Amino acid sequence: MPAHPQQKTRPSVLARRQARWGWVFAAPAVVLFAIFFIYPLIASAIQSFFQSRGGVNIFVGLANYQRMANDPLAWRSLGNALLLLIVQVPLMVVLALGLALLLNQSWLRFKTSFRVIHFLPAVTTLVAYSLVFRLMMQTDGGVLNQILELFGAGPIDWLNDPIWARISLIASITWRWTGYNMVLVLAGLQGIPVEQYESAEVDGASGWQTFRHVVVPGVRPVLVFIAITSTIGTLQLFDENFVLTGGGPANATLTPVLYLYRIGFRQFEFGYASALAWLLVLVIGVLSVIQLFLTREK
Repeated sequence: MPAHPQQKTRPSVLARRQARWGWVFAAPAVVLFAIFFIYPLIASAIQSFFQSRGGVNIFVGLANYQRMANDPLAWRSLGNALLLLIVQVPLMVVLALGLALLLNQSWLRFKTSFRVIHFLPAVTTLVAYSLVFRLMMQTDGGVLNQILELFGAGPIDWLNDPIWARISLIASITWRWTGYNMVLVLAGLQGIPVEQYESAEVDGASGWQTFRHVVVPGVRPVLVFIAITSTIGTLQLFDENFVLTGGGPANATLTPVLYLYRIGFRQFEFGYASALAWLLVLVIGVLSVIQLFLTREK
């Protein structure tokens, strides 16, 4: 017997009502997303084709992008960011993986306490911990130099020497984010089925072989995620180098966002700052595509 026409329409009517209420509840988030993300994105793209002269925006076409192509500081800032991520991201991934492997061992006691201790830096504010590191790394009276003096070593100009300033910045970022990434890797390790370890043991696999053929494939998606997001975060670095070094010495720790801040909010060249922002968007977009490709490949 064919179904009653009214019975056919009931599910669709109910679905439409649920969808309508879904849009009602989602509307505030959508509106806020449009106001604080979509609108600034479009406005900055338009602004990148203008220059402000005497309080009036004047259309200059691609002049801001041409200036950026010939601006040594723009490329210096991007080069600094790339140098930081080449050194810092692999270091942090290795440390996070090592700590996660340690905390995943069954014989380790006080696991919860160790996890909390390692994760605490991730919940400290960026400015607060940067100020602490700045005080620790003062040339005169800093904690690190006082410790060095106890061992008879001379003081190090941590924040005023180009090489040591980069090392100090890398150390502070690594301290801040290693615990957070360690928790992610630990979650990935705990998601590996116990049967895989047992099979490796039955096959006579060594510790290195188990790590290579069981652990690494099991946490590979997490490691890829950490590597890409950490790379993007390094390209967006601002708080740490702003507080620690201000981009110095001799622009050794100048990063794209800090340079953008100088151009936009100190020199008030919003058109050129918008062009710099879109260069950063392009770089981050390329890295995001790489992330999607690697994830899809897996």
